[in-house]
Amino acid sequence: MMSVKVDAYINGLKTWKKEAINLRAILLSVGLTEELKWGRPCYMYNGKNLVAITPLKEQCALNIFNGALINDTHELLIIPGENSKSARWMKFSSVAEITKKSKIIKAYLKDAIEIEGNGEKKKVALEKIKPVENKIPIEFQDILNKNKALNTAFKALTPGRQRGYLLFFSAPKQSQTIITRIEKYIPKILCGKGINDCTCGHSKQMPTCDGSHKYF
Repeated sequence: MMSVKVDAYINGLKTWKKEAINLRAILLSVGLTEELKWGRPCYMYNGKNLVAITPLKEQCALNIFNGALINDTHELLIIPGENSKSARWMKFSSVAEITKKSKIIKAYLKDAIEIEGNGEKKKVALEKIKPVENKIPIEFQDILNKNKALNTAFKALTPGRQRGYLLFFSAPKQSQTIITRIEKYIPKILCGKGINDCTCGHSKQMPTCDGSHKYF
């Protein structure tokens, strides 16, 4: 069943509106119900929160709450933050990308539903999840070795901010993608900011960026 509140939320989006509409259609097609929770469209199975649509600064994401338990055969799931244990995100940059991966998205969602429906299986699987280590990608270490200012700035960040960058830099499988990510965020590290910190000063959720910079 479609929620009037979710209708209003999606209709009010200034960015990623079409992507949110397409993701919503996929989520409803696998039998999930929707509500507006935590300011985001949230989708449930038998009353249990399963996934949420989360428009971000540069992409539109699906936040799958038990995503760590899914067999990620297509390597699409990423860890959203340094304190995340079971949640995983799938990020999309266009409607075309969502359409191309729609079968995979549905397959992942069906896995998530099956896991959520088997309480004992979920409990055992959660207990086996290993903590994510703060490993520095080789590509990042090479750049740090060559850039003393960056090395100093990164070491001056709080452990949580360092962990956030390392998780983000480590996610891609391709070395060039890792390097591209690092190069993009060097200015932010040099400014002493975390990966999700506001740099424009307009955020209403300081120090976290809420996307307000897009309207100035």
